[in-house]
Amino acid sequence: MQAVPSSMIEKGQIEVRAGLAEHLPRLWRYGLVLSSRGDVAEDLVQATCLRALERSHQFLAGSRLDRWLFSILRSIWLNEVRSRRIRQGEGVVDAETALTFDGDKEIETNILTRQVLREVQLLPQTQRETLFLVYVEGLTYREAAQILDVPIGTIMSRLSAARQELARLGADPSGEQPAGGTLR
Repeated sequence: MQAVPSSMIEKGQIEVRAGLAEHLPRLWRYGLVLSSRGDVAEDLVQATCLRALERSHQFLAGSRLDRWLFSILRSIWLNEVRSRRIRQGEGVVDAETALTFDGDKEIETNILTRQVLREVQLLPQTQRETLFLVYVEGLTYREAAQILDVPIGTIMSRLSAARQELARLGADPSGEQPAGGTLR
């Protein structure tokens, strides 16, 4: 294995310190997607920041800091899940408390958002997590696959299953799709 020059290590450490703050909201959202609890998401972000700073020498300067941070956060979450043996469905955040209301248009948007969030919370965690990384964070299938340590085909399958389930959940009892069609 080839040694990384110390100048690259120093550049990586500088990038981590300089870029960490701008990724905090995205890390918190990812923590919320994983844990379904705001307080746990905050703890995950704090632990992620600490680990990122402690291991900043491992960050490769010029690479995607967000992907590296998401991987750290996910690793911490998986370790928490393993250590606590969390029961499925514990601590679902009420979407109403996570939204703020500002004006008529925002109210309508937040009502729709609340409905979507409720339906997304019903998805299995693997689908929620994949949906978040690809559709909310805008990662490519390849990037999401690397973070989740699964093949790209698994990402595609999870997204397909999530879209089908969301379309089913959004359908009215008569089986008709809601106005606007299905998620694409």
